[in-house]
Amino acid sequence: MNLISGLTSLAAQAAKQTAPLGGVQTPPEVQQPATEPQNELQPKPPVYDEYSPVEKSEPIGQYWLGQDEEGQPKVYFDEPKAAEENEDKAAAPEKKAGGKKEEKCIGSTDKVDREIERLKKRREALEQQLAAATDESEIKNLQNKLKQVESELARKDNDTYRRSHMQISEL
Repeated sequence: MNLISGLTSLAAQAAKQTAPLGGVQTPPEVQQPATEPQNELQPKPPVYDEYSPVEKSEPIGQYWLGQDEEGQPKVYFDEPKAAEENEDKAAAPEKKAGGKKEEKCIGSTDKVDREIERLKKRREALEQQLAAATDESEIKNLQNKLKQVESELARKDNDTYRRSHMQISEL
């Protein structure tokens, strides 16, 4: 005869010795967190960025987009040979680059504006003639001329036409 108290100890030993079922792994043992040293509880000083100046590097032949004195977009080229010349120009600002002068130009649309005014006056004259005309063939003829003048006026009375036909002159 077996004692019941012996069975419980045998059952406990059997439970410890049993292999995991169906490839199930046993849970990992829980580890206690490491205790933090007392000095880590104190606040750390803030970290700041630090400016460290860099010497100007040697030009490597690079393009970049920038703006000229008037704010217009301009493509710059960092040419190694030109960098030496630029340093010389900075040392002697009274010298001009290659003796060339700066050019300034003016665009005039006066001629185009006069042409548009002539077309408007011609349209008004044709409209008056059309109102006074009584003959049917004359009315058709005047209407055709009026359509031609209005189409030409529509084609020329805009900014694109003015820009493409303006006269450019140097100062």
